[in-house]
Amino acid sequence: MYTIGIDYGTESGRALLVRVSDGAEIATAVHAYGDGVIDERLPGSEQRLPPDWALQNPDDYVEVVRRTVPAVLRESGVDPAEVVGVGIDFTACTMLPTTADGTPLSRLDAYRGNPHAWVKLWKHHAAQPHADRINELARERGESWLPRYGGKISSEWFFSKALQILEEAPEVYHAADRLIEAADWIVWQLTGVETRNTCTAGYKAMHQDGDFPSRDYFAALDPAFADVVDDKMLRTLSPLGASAGGLSEEAAAWTGLPAGIAVAVANVDAHVTLPTTGTVEPGTMVMIMGTSTCSVLVGEALHDVEGMCGTVVGGIVPGQYGYEAGQSGVGDIFAWFVEHAVPAETRAAAAEAGLDVHGYLTGEASRQRPGEHGLLALDWLNGNRSVLVDVDLSGLIVGLTLATRPADIYRALIEATAYGQRVIVEAFEATGVPVRTLVAAGGLPGKNPMMMQIYADVLDRPIHLVASTQAPALGSAMHAAVAAEVYPDIAAAAEAMGRLGDVVYTPIAENVAPYDQLYRDYRYLHDLFGRSTRDEPGGVMKRLRALRGAHH
Repeated sequence: MYTIGIDYGTESGRALLVRVSDGAEIATAVHAYGDGVIDERLPGSEQRLPPDWALQNPDDYVEVVRRTVPAVLRESGVDPAEVVGVGIDFTACTMLPTTADGTPLSRLDAYRGNPHAWVKLWKHHAAQPHADRINELARERGESWLPRYGGKISSEWFFSKALQILEEAPEVYHAADRLIEAADWIVWQLTGVETRNTCTAGYKAMHQDGDFPSRDYFAALDPAFADVVDDKMLRTLSPLGASAGGLSEEAAAWTGLPAGIAVAVANVDAHVTLPTTGTVEPGTMVMIMGTSTCSVLVGEALHDVEGMCGTVVGGIVPGQYGYEAGQSGVGDIFAWFVEHAVPAETRAAAAEAGLDVHGYLTGEASRQRPGEHGLLALDWLNGNRSVLVDVDLSGLIVGLTLATRPADIYRALIEATAYGQRVIVEAFEATGVPVRTLVAAGGLPGKNPMMMQIYADVLDRPIHLVASTQAPALGSAMHAAVAAEVYPDIAAAAEAMGRLGDVVYTPIAENVAPYDQLYRDYRYLHDLFGRSTRDEPGGVMKRLRALRGAHH
């Protein structure tokens, strides 16, 4: 018996065929999105998008299903009749406007040229002014849900993006019968049944204690926004691990799978990963490290933690408190540096050594001791998600001299992301949420041992790697097994199908002290630039951002 997990990332989607008895990974296939991340121009358009926009084409998501699922069946030779369920996970909040039958507005000629009709990817940050208003009004009204999000709602989240559509493109907003997470939308395409999952609703759409914010609250933001939930969403939410419906005849034709098999309720790429560790017990923090990092943790009790993306009952494991925090840029930062800031001579040296640029810079940087390069960076090139929750913050490198070389900067950027993760861990523990075990998953940990050793040294904790290199897809396959009633719950599926790998990164004792000193300086810069208003000396990042915006 088998299930298939489909993992939707920022640049591509992946299907993984898994044996449900033991979690063995039988076959995998990847499909890169045809339009990728749309952050410069809409397909077929010459008009530039404004700064901080990040869109996608929903048809790319359907193409992932049509290409990868048949591919894993062909590669494995598994009889499709032996596949009992499908699960999906997605980046979040990634949302789009559709008609009542789920047709994306971006497919319709009347709206195709309007960027608000397309998918707003998780890292679409142009809704920051709307997020600011959401937060200001919530504080003024003393909204009880705000502390569950560390006191601040992000521009990346659902209602920030929805309010931006209403106020910048009211014709798109009013034409949309539905505003929906891409996670729920692709499940709708697979089953023909519209569902909404507890995970994205809780973490990204402020659903707490059984309901969304009140109609009065939304009306105070904008009178036309009063009925956003009742008009464009669903109030009934489906728990993780439940079946959203059977695979439709149309989707069966796309995939070659039997119609009617269970399709699990949608999940988020980070949250779905936690069971792949083999346990869902409280205290294990899983860092899903890729273009960004999302850190998830099951807690034993409710605590208000600064800068959390959310604390949601049932958001990771049904019936338990699920905490989420994260960093808006990690792998994206390293990729930016390699693509835009590495000189030709370094590229030539990498080619001569038979390495890609990342591999070459890693080799050079791994020879350095902590602090040897004399640099200290802030990892905010894509803003700060936790704990400051501010996309108007930007990157910083202190210590540059004429002797600085690319490998120095590359290592400093990696170290900065490790410091940012330490801020998150300390925020949890300072408010009574224990972090007993650190586990790394996602695309980065298996590629760069130097990075993982730096994290262990900076955090002064052992870091385990999950056994699977496709952990989100495996987690989705686990939830598919629960939806298909192979296992009674995700705890049982985790025990049978998940496990940690043999690799553990242990802190190197002589590196801990210098990194402690560097971290103290990082915290000084973090608080100076991150906690200052625009009018204060430390608000220089916000003033620069405003100048940049004024020229677009």
